[in-house]
Amino acid sequence: MRVSTSWIQQQSVGSMMDRQSDLSDINTQLSTGKRINQPSDDPVGAARALDLSHLTADTAQYQRNITSANARLGLEDQSLSNTTNVLDRVRTLLLEAANGTQSDGTRGDIAAEMVQLRQQLLGQANGKDGQGDYIFAGNRTGTEPFASQNSVSYLGDNGQRMVAAGAGLQVATGDPGSAVFVDIPTGNGTFAISADPANTGTAVAGASSVSNPNASPSAWDGGNYSIVFTAANAYEVRDGGGAVLDSGSYDATNGGSITFRGAQVAFSGAPAVGDKFALGASTKQDMFTTLDNIINTLRTPNGGGAQMQNNINTQFANLDQAIDNITRTRGMVGARMNALDQQSGLNDDLTLQYKSALTDVQDVNYYDAISQLGAQTTALQAAQQTFTKIQGSKLFDYLR
Repeated sequence: MRVSTSWIQQQSVGSMMDRQSDLSDINTQLSTGKRINQPSDDPVGAARALDLSHLTADTAQYQRNITSANARLGLEDQSLSNTTNVLDRVRTLLLEAANGTQSDGTRGDIAAEMVQLRQQLLGQANGKDGQGDYIFAGNRTGTEPFASQNSVSYLGDNGQRMVAAGAGLQVATGDPGSAVFVDIPTGNGTFAISADPANTGTAVAGASSVSNPNASPSAWDGGNYSIVFTAANAYEVRDGGGAVLDSGSYDATNGGSITFRGAQVAFSGAPAVGDKFALGASTKQDMFTTLDNIINTLRTPNGGGAQMQNNINTQFANLDQAIDNITRTRGMVGARMNALDQQSGLNDDLTLQYKSALTDVQDVNYYDAISQLGAQTTALQAAQQTFTKIQGSKLFDYLR
Protein backbone atom coordinates (compact mmCIF):
# COMPACT_ATOMS: atom_id res chain seq x y z
CA MET A 1 0.00 0.00 0.00
CA ARG A 2 1.43 3.35 -1.02
CA VAL A 3 1.06 6.11 1.57
CA SER A 4 1.81 9.63 0.40
CA THR A 5 3.58 12.20 2.49
CA SER A 6 0.65 14.63 2.26
CA TRP A 7 -1.77 12.01 3.58
CA ILE A 8 0.48 11.34 6.57
CA GLN A 9 0.61 15.07 7.30
CA GLN A 10 -3.18 15.35 7.06
CA GLN A 11 -3.53 12.48 9.52
CA SER A 12 -1.14 14.18 11.91
CA VAL A 13 -2.99 17.49 11.65
CA GLY A 14 -6.31 15.72 12.24
CA SER A 15 -4.89 13.97 15.30
CA MET A 16 -3.70 17.29 16.71
CA MET A 17 -7.08 18.91 16.08
CA ASP A 18 -8.84 16.04 17.86
CA ARG A 19 -6.53 16.36 20.86
CA GLN A 20 -7.05 20.12 20.93
CA SER A 21 -10.82 19.62 20.82
CA ASP A 22 -10.67 17.14 23.70
CA LEU A 23 -8.48 19.52 25.66
CA SER A 24 -10.88 22.39 24.98
CA ASP A 25 -13.80 20.29 26.27
CA ILE A 26 -11.94 19.51 29.48
CA ASN A 27 -11.02 23.18 29.94
CA THR A 28 -14.70 24.16 29.47
CA GLN A 29 -15.81 21.61 32.05
CA LEU A 30 -13.26 22.83 34.57
CA SER A 31 -14.13 26.48 34.00
CA THR A 32 -17.94 25.99 34.20
CA GLY A 33 -18.00 23.17 36.72
CA LYS A 34 -20.45 21.33 34.45
CA ARG A 35 -19.84 18.02 32.72
CA ILE A 36 -22.67 18.75 30.28
CA ASN A 37 -22.39 22.17 28.66
CA GLN A 38 -24.37 21.37 25.52
CA PRO A 39 -26.78 18.54 24.67
CA SER A 40 -24.25 16.81 22.43
CA ASP A 41 -21.97 16.24 25.42
CA ASP A 42 -24.45 13.68 26.80
CA PRO A 43 -27.91 13.62 25.17
CA VAL A 44 -29.45 11.31 27.76
CA GLY A 45 -27.88 13.18 30.67
CA ALA A 46 -28.91 16.54 29.17
CA ALA A 47 -32.55 15.41 28.97
CA ARG A 48 -32.45 14.18 32.57
CA ALA A 49 -30.84 17.43 33.72
CA LEU A 50 -33.59 19.41 31.99
CA ASP A 51 -36.28 17.36 33.74
CA LEU A 52 -34.62 17.86 37.11
CA SER A 53 -34.26 21.60 36.48
CA HIS A 54 -37.99 21.83 35.73
CA LEU A 55 -38.85 19.89 38.88
CA THR A 56 -36.63 22.17 40.96
CA ALA A 57 -38.24 25.27 39.43
CA ASP A 58 -41.74 23.87 40.04
CA THR A 59 -40.92 23.15 43.68
CA ALA A 60 -39.55 26.67 44.12
CA GLN A 61 -42.84 28.04 42.78
CA TYR A 62 -44.77 25.80 45.18
CA GLN A 63 -42.77 27.27 48.04
CA ARG A 64 -43.57 30.81 46.91
CA ASN A 65 -47.25 29.84 46.72
CA ILE A 66 -47.10 28.44 50.25
CA THR A 67 -45.52 31.62 51.59
CA SER A 68 -48.24 33.72 49.96
CA ALA A 69 -51.02 31.38 51.11
CA ASN A 70 -49.77 31.32 54.70
CA ALA A 71 -49.69 35.11 54.77
CA ARG A 72 -53.28 35.34 53.51
CA LEU A 73 -54.55 32.62 55.84
CA GLY A 74 -52.79 34.32 58.73
CA LEU A 75 -54.67 37.54 57.97
CA GLU A 76 -57.94 35.62 57.73
CA ASP A 77 -57.29 33.96 61.08
CA GLN A 78 -56.59 37.35 62.65
CA SER A 79 -59.82 38.74 61.22
CA LEU A 80 -61.73 35.74 62.56
CA SER A 81 -60.10 36.18 65.96
CA ASN A 82 -61.16 39.83 66.01
CA THR A 83 -64.67 38.79 64.96
CA THR A 84 -64.81 36.33 67.83
CA ASN A 85 -63.82 39.10 70.24
CA VAL A 86 -66.62 41.30 68.90
CA LEU A 87 -69.22 38.54 69.20
CA ASP A 88 -68.03 37.59 72.68
CA ARG A 89 -68.49 41.22 73.74
CA VAL A 90 -72.00 41.19 72.24
CA ARG A 91 -72.78 38.05 74.20
CA THR A 92 -71.52 39.60 77.44
CA LEU A 93 -73.67 42.66 76.88
CA LEU A 94 -76.68 40.50 76.04
CA LEU A 95 -76.23 38.66 79.34
CA GLU A 96 -76.21 42.01 81.12
CA ALA A 97 -79.33 43.10 79.28
CA ALA A 98 -81.13 39.89 80.30
CA ASN A 99 -80.76 40.86 83.96
CA GLY A 100 -84.12 41.74 85.48
CA THR A 101 -82.68 44.84 87.12
CA GLN A 102 -82.14 46.54 83.75
CA SER A 103 -84.44 49.35 82.68
CA ASP A 104 -85.46 50.53 79.25
CA GLY A 105 -82.80 53.23 79.52
CA THR A 106 -79.94 50.93 80.47
CA ARG A 107 -80.92 48.42 77.79
CA GLY A 108 -80.90 51.31 75.32
CA ASP A 109 -77.34 52.16 76.42
CA ILE A 110 -76.30 48.55 75.87
CA ALA A 111 -77.93 48.66 72.43
CA ALA A 112 -75.93 51.79 71.58
CA GLU A 113 -72.66 49.98 72.28
CA MET A 114 -73.84 47.06 70.17
CA VAL A 115 -74.35 49.44 67.24
CA GLN A 116 -70.64 50.26 67.42
CA LEU A 117 -69.80 46.57 67.70
CA ARG A 118 -71.84 45.94 64.56
CA GLN A 119 -69.69 48.48 62.72
CA GLN A 120 -66.54 46.73 63.97
CA LEU A 121 -67.93 43.44 62.74
CA LEU A 122 -68.62 44.95 59.32
CA GLY A 123 -65.04 46.24 59.21
CA GLN A 124 -63.67 42.75 59.87
CA ALA A 125 -65.94 41.25 57.20
CA ASN A 126 -64.59 43.78 54.68
CA GLY A 127 -60.94 43.24 55.60
CA LYS A 128 -58.17 43.13 52.97
CA ASP A 129 -54.99 41.12 52.54
CA GLY A 130 -51.48 42.39 51.81
CA GLN A 131 -52.23 42.78 48.08
CA GLY A 132 -55.33 44.87 48.73
CA ASP A 133 -57.73 42.03 47.89
CA TYR A 134 -60.81 41.51 50.04
CA ILE A 135 -60.36 38.44 52.21
CA PHE A 136 -64.01 37.35 52.38
CA ALA A 137 -65.19 38.19 48.84
CA GLY A 138 -64.69 34.70 47.42
CA ASN A 139 -63.30 35.03 43.89
CA ARG A 140 -64.53 38.61 43.54
CA THR A 141 -61.55 39.91 45.45
CA GLY A 142 -61.77 43.39 43.99
CA THR A 143 -65.33 43.95 45.21
CA GLU A 144 -66.13 45.01 48.77
CA PRO A 145 -68.08 41.94 49.94
CA PHE A 146 -70.50 43.52 52.43
CA ALA A 147 -72.51 46.64 51.73
CA SER A 148 -74.52 48.18 54.55
CA GLN A 149 -77.65 50.27 54.03
CA ASN A 150 -80.64 49.48 56.21
CA SER A 151 -79.40 45.90 56.15
CA VAL A 152 -76.18 44.21 55.07
CA SER A 153 -75.93 42.63 51.62
CA TYR A 154 -73.27 40.18 50.49
CA LEU A 155 -71.79 41.15 47.10
CA GLY A 156 -69.09 38.49 46.84
CA ASP A 157 -69.47 34.95 45.53
CA ASN A 158 -69.19 31.49 47.02
CA GLY A 159 -65.83 30.66 45.45
CA GLN A 160 -62.55 29.91 47.15
CA ARG A 161 -59.15 30.96 45.87
CA MET A 162 -56.84 27.97 45.57
CA VAL A 163 -53.06 27.67 45.27
CA ALA A 164 -50.88 24.75 44.19
CA ALA A 165 -48.75 23.80 47.20
CA GLY A 166 -47.31 20.65 45.69
CA ALA A 167 -47.79 18.19 42.87
CA GLY A 168 -51.52 17.45 42.89
CA LEU A 169 -52.15 19.45 46.08
CA GLN A 170 -54.50 22.45 45.96
CA VAL A 171 -55.14 24.40 49.18
CA ALA A 172 -57.79 27.09 49.74
CA THR A 173 -56.34 30.44 50.78
CA GLY A 174 -59.58 31.83 52.15
CA ASP A 175 -63.28 31.38 52.82
CA PRO A 176 -66.14 33.24 51.16
CA GLY A 177 -68.08 35.65 53.33
CA SER A 178 -71.25 33.72 52.58
CA ALA A 179 -69.88 30.73 54.51
CA VAL A 180 -68.41 32.80 57.35
CA PHE A 181 -70.92 35.59 58.00
CA VAL A 182 -74.11 34.81 56.05
CA ASP A 183 -75.22 31.18 55.93
CA ILE A 184 -75.52 30.59 59.67
CA PRO A 185 -78.25 28.29 61.04
CA THR A 186 -80.73 29.66 63.52
CA GLY A 187 -81.78 28.11 66.82
CA ASN A 188 -79.72 25.11 67.84
CA GLY A 189 -78.74 24.37 64.26
CA THR A 190 -81.48 21.76 63.80
CA PHE A 191 -84.62 23.57 64.86
CA ALA A 192 -85.59 26.96 66.29
CA ILE A 193 -88.29 27.94 68.75
CA SER A 194 -89.95 31.31 69.18
CA ALA A 195 -92.66 32.70 71.44
CA ASP A 196 -95.89 34.07 70.04
CA PRO A 197 -95.97 37.87 70.53
CA ALA A 198 -99.53 37.55 71.86
CA ASN A 199 -98.47 35.41 74.86
CA THR A 200 -99.57 36.84 78.19
CA GLY A 201 -98.06 34.36 80.66
CA THR A 202 -94.55 34.21 82.10
CA ALA A 203 -93.46 31.00 80.37
CA VAL A 204 -89.99 31.27 78.83
CA ALA A 205 -88.44 28.81 76.37
CA GLY A 206 -84.84 28.03 77.28
CA ALA A 207 -82.24 25.59 76.02
CA SER A 208 -83.23 23.27 73.20
CA SER A 209 -81.63 20.16 71.78
CA VAL A 210 -82.26 17.13 69.61
CA SER A 211 -82.83 13.92 71.55
CA ASN A 212 -82.43 10.53 69.91
CA PRO A 213 -81.54 12.13 66.54
CA ASN A 214 -81.19 8.73 64.84
CA ALA A 215 -84.09 6.95 66.48
CA SER A 216 -87.09 6.25 64.32
CA PRO A 217 -89.96 7.14 64.49
CA SER A 218 -89.02 9.51 67.35
CA ALA A 219 -86.32 11.30 65.36
CA TRP A 220 -86.74 14.96 64.49
CA ASP A 221 -88.36 15.20 61.07
CA GLY A 222 -87.86 18.90 60.29
CA GLY A 223 -91.56 19.76 60.34
CA ASN A 224 -93.35 22.86 61.64
CA TYR A 225 -95.13 22.46 64.95
CA SER A 226 -96.48 24.51 67.83
CA ILE A 227 -96.57 23.91 71.55
CA VAL A 228 -99.83 25.30 72.92
CA PHE A 229 -100.53 25.55 76.65
CA THR A 230 -104.17 24.59 77.21
CA ALA A 231 -103.79 25.29 80.94
CA ALA A 232 -101.06 26.45 83.29
CA ASN A 233 -100.12 22.80 83.80
CA ALA A 234 -100.97 21.21 80.45
CA TYR A 235 -99.86 21.49 76.83
CA GLU A 236 -100.59 20.14 73.37
CA VAL A 237 -98.31 19.69 70.38
CA ARG A 238 -99.99 20.56 67.10
CA ASP A 239 -98.92 20.32 63.49
CA GLY A 240 -99.08 23.08 60.91
CA GLY A 241 -102.76 22.42 60.29
CA GLY A 242 -103.69 22.62 63.97
CA ALA A 243 -104.16 18.88 64.52
CA VAL A 244 -103.17 17.66 67.99
CA LEU A 245 -100.27 15.21 67.77
CA ASP A 246 -99.29 14.91 71.41
CA SER A 247 -100.15 16.28 74.85
CA GLY A 248 -98.77 16.24 78.37
CA SER A 249 -98.54 17.89 81.74
CA TYR A 250 -96.29 20.77 82.74
CA ASP A 251 -95.04 21.91 86.16
CA ALA A 252 -95.66 25.66 86.19
CA THR A 253 -93.81 26.02 89.48
CA ASN A 254 -90.57 24.26 88.72
CA GLY A 255 -90.66 24.23 84.93
CA GLY A 256 -89.51 21.27 82.86
CA SER A 257 -88.72 19.96 79.40
CA ILE A 258 -91.13 19.10 76.62
CA THR A 259 -89.97 16.47 74.16
CA PHE A 260 -91.65 15.77 70.86
CA ARG A 261 -90.34 13.83 67.85
CA GLY A 262 -86.74 14.26 68.91
CA ALA A 263 -87.05 17.97 69.77
CA GLN A 264 -86.48 18.81 73.42
CA VAL A 265 -87.18 22.30 74.83
CA ALA A 266 -86.73 23.44 78.42
CA PHE A 267 -89.42 25.79 79.82
CA SER A 268 -89.66 27.89 82.94
CA GLY A 269 -92.38 30.15 84.32
CA ALA A 270 -96.15 29.90 84.34
CA PRO A 271 -97.92 30.00 80.96
CA ALA A 272 -101.34 31.49 80.42
CA VAL A 273 -104.05 29.54 78.67
CA GLY A 274 -103.51 29.83 74.93
CA ASP A 275 -99.84 30.77 75.10
CA LYS A 276 -97.96 29.07 72.29
CA PHE A 277 -94.47 28.60 70.95
CA ALA A 278 -93.62 27.88 67.32
CA LEU A 279 -91.09 25.17 66.59
CA GLY A 280 -89.62 24.59 63.12
CA ALA A 281 -86.54 23.62 61.18
CA SER A 282 -83.56 25.96 61.39
CA THR A 283 -83.14 28.46 58.59
CA LYS A 284 -80.11 30.51 57.52
CA GLN A 285 -79.46 33.99 58.86
CA ASP A 286 -76.46 36.32 58.59
CA MET A 287 -74.87 37.50 61.80
CA PHE A 288 -75.57 41.16 60.99
CA THR A 289 -79.29 40.40 61.05
CA THR A 290 -78.75 38.63 64.35
CA LEU A 291 -77.12 41.76 65.78
CA ASP A 292 -79.88 43.95 64.35
CA ASN A 293 -82.48 41.74 66.01
CA ILE A 294 -80.63 41.93 69.32
CA ILE A 295 -80.41 45.73 69.09
CA ASN A 296 -84.11 46.02 68.22
CA THR A 297 -85.04 43.70 71.07
CA LEU A 298 -83.11 45.80 73.59
CA ARG A 299 -84.65 49.02 72.26
CA THR A 300 -88.19 47.72 72.74
CA PRO A 301 -89.80 49.76 75.57
CA ASN A 302 -91.46 48.10 78.56
CA GLY A 303 -89.79 44.90 77.56
CA GLY A 304 -88.70 43.53 80.88
CA GLY A 305 -91.18 40.66 80.98
CA ALA A 306 -91.36 37.13 79.61
CA GLN A 307 -91.63 38.31 76.01
CA MET A 308 -88.33 40.19 76.34
CA GLN A 309 -86.70 37.13 77.90
CA ASN A 310 -88.01 34.86 75.15
CA ASN A 311 -86.68 37.22 72.50
CA ILE A 312 -83.31 37.42 74.22
CA ASN A 313 -83.11 33.62 74.48
CA THR A 314 -83.88 33.36 70.77
CA GLN A 315 -81.11 35.82 69.99
CA PHE A 316 -78.74 33.97 72.34
CA ALA A 317 -79.23 30.78 70.34
CA ASN A 318 -78.61 32.58 67.04
CA LEU A 319 -75.58 34.41 68.43
CA ASP A 320 -74.06 31.18 69.70
CA GLN A 321 -74.49 29.67 66.24
CA ALA A 322 -72.56 32.62 64.78
CA ILE A 323 -69.76 32.18 67.33
CA ASP A 324 -69.63 28.43 66.66
CA ASN A 325 -69.42 29.08 62.92
CA ILE A 326 -66.44 31.39 63.37
CA THR A 327 -64.78 28.80 65.61
CA ARG A 328 -65.28 26.06 63.01
CA THR A 329 -63.91 28.31 60.28
CA ARG A 330 -60.82 29.10 62.34
CA GLY A 331 -60.31 25.38 62.79
CA MET A 332 -60.38 24.87 59.03
CA VAL A 333 -57.95 27.75 58.52
CA GLY A 334 -55.59 26.23 61.07
CA ALA A 335 -55.82 22.83 59.36
CA ARG A 336 -54.89 24.41 56.02
CA MET A 337 -51.93 26.22 57.54
CA ASN A 338 -50.72 22.97 59.09
CA ALA A 339 -51.06 21.22 55.74
CA LEU A 340 -49.07 24.00 54.06
CA ASP A 341 -46.32 23.79 56.69
CA GLN A 342 -46.05 20.03 56.23
CA GLN A 343 -45.97 20.40 52.46
CA SER A 344 -43.31 23.10 52.75
CA GLY A 345 -41.07 20.69 54.65
CA LEU A 346 -41.71 18.01 52.03
CA ASN A 347 -40.89 20.49 49.26
CA ASP A 348 -37.59 21.34 50.97
CA ASP A 349 -36.68 17.66 51.05
CA LEU A 350 -37.64 17.25 47.40
CA THR A 351 -35.55 20.27 46.43
CA LEU A 352 -32.49 18.75 48.09
CA GLN A 353 -33.09 15.46 46.29
CA TYR A 354 -33.55 17.15 42.92
CA LYS A 355 -30.44 19.28 43.35
CA SER A 356 -28.39 16.27 44.44
CA ALA A 357 -29.57 14.28 41.44
CA LEU A 358 -28.86 17.23 39.14
CA THR A 359 -25.36 17.50 40.55
CA ASP A 360 -24.76 13.82 39.88
CA VAL A 361 -25.98 14.18 36.31
CA GLN A 362 -24.35 17.37 35.09
CA ASP A 363 -21.64 18.55 37.50
CA VAL A 364 -18.03 17.77 36.70
CA ASN A 365 -15.88 15.48 38.84
CA TYR A 366 -12.82 17.67 39.29
CA TYR A 367 -10.49 14.81 40.15
CA ASP A 368 -11.40 12.95 36.95
CA ALA A 369 -11.34 16.13 34.88
CA ILE A 370 -7.88 17.16 36.09
CA SER A 371 -6.59 13.68 35.39
CA GLN A 372 -8.08 13.81 31.90
CA LEU A 373 -6.58 17.28 31.41
CA GLY A 374 -3.11 15.88 32.07
CA ALA A 375 -3.67 12.94 29.74
CA GLN A 376 -5.09 15.13 26.97
CA THR A 377 -2.21 17.60 27.31
CA THR A 378 0.31 14.79 26.99
CA ALA A 379 -1.54 13.36 23.99
CA LEU A 380 -1.58 16.76 22.29
CA GLN A 381 2.12 17.26 22.88
CA ALA A 382 2.86 13.82 21.42
CA ALA A 383 0.75 14.59 18.38
CA GLN A 384 2.52 17.91 17.90
CA GLN A 385 5.98 16.31 18.14
CA THR A 386 4.95 13.59 15.72
CA PHE A 387 3.69 16.15 13.24
CA THR A 388 6.93 18.13 13.52
CA LYS A 389 9.03 15.08 12.65
CA ILE A 390 6.76 13.99 9.83
CA GLN A 391 6.61 17.48 8.37
CA GLY A 392 10.42 17.71 8.20
CA SER A 393 10.83 14.34 6.55
CA LYS A 394 11.48 14.13 2.72
CA LEU A 395 12.23 11.17 0.45
CA PHE A 396 15.53 12.74 -0.73
CA ASP A 397 16.84 12.71 2.86
CA TYR A 398 17.04 8.89 2.55
CA LEU A 399 18.62 8.79 -0.95
CA ARG A 400 22.36 8.63 -0.90
